[in-house]
Amino acid sequence: MRAGIEATLSQNVRAHGLRRSRYRGLAKTHVQHVLTALACNVARIADWINTPSTVRRRSTRFRALCTAAA
Repeated sequence: MRAGIEATLSQNVRAHGLRRSRYRGLAKTHVQHVLTALACNVARIADWINTPSTVRRRSTRFRALCTAAA
């Protein structure tokens, strides 16, 4: 669980400059962090869409039994 959030924070720091804030004040800094998280999520969705699905899952025994019965 911690490895997932550490990877997300690392990505935000490296790719989107989250370590330093451009603005002064808590409200503006909060808006910057929300927009940075949005940018990170959009980048991840774009990568997910562009990645071709190469591996199909094997059919389970239960699914094979259900399809054979139908």
